[in-house]
Amino acid sequence: MIKVIAKGLIVFLLAAIFSVQGVYAEPAIISQQAAGHTLEFPSSRHPETGAHIRDAIAAGYSAVCTIDRDGAEENRKESLKGYPTKKGYDRDEWPMAMCAEGGAGADIRYITPSDNRGAGSWVSHQLDKYADETKVRFIVK
Repeated sequence: MIKVIAKGLIVFLLAAIFSVQGVYAEPAIISQQAAGHTLEFPSSRHPETGAHIRDAIAAGYSAVCTIDRDGAEENRKESLKGYPTKKGYDRDEWPMAMCAEGGAGADIRYITPSDNRGAGSWVSHQLDKYADETKVRFIVK
């Protein structure tokens, strides 16, 4: 019983520490298990975007996107704050702006426009069939 209480206290304290630092505190495993759908992202077609998604997930960002199209504009504004435009590059966000997990604190990477926009178009077509609030887990292939 004492071990269970101690373990719970440790989890609580770690969550509090990470949330103060701005790190998404929900364990990735719980978030990934909650996804009802999986999307395999083709990094061979969009290598820069694929590498960004893979690296961001490895760094602790959510692999799950809860679709929130209405929140995309505000999320994009918040996530790109402090990242100036750079000639010849797009600013790619992970989690994406159309995900409830996106917005302030998202991982930003400068990538070529053709890769970023091609990836955005591909993802958009894949997610068209899902309603808002649908959870989709991304796997980079």
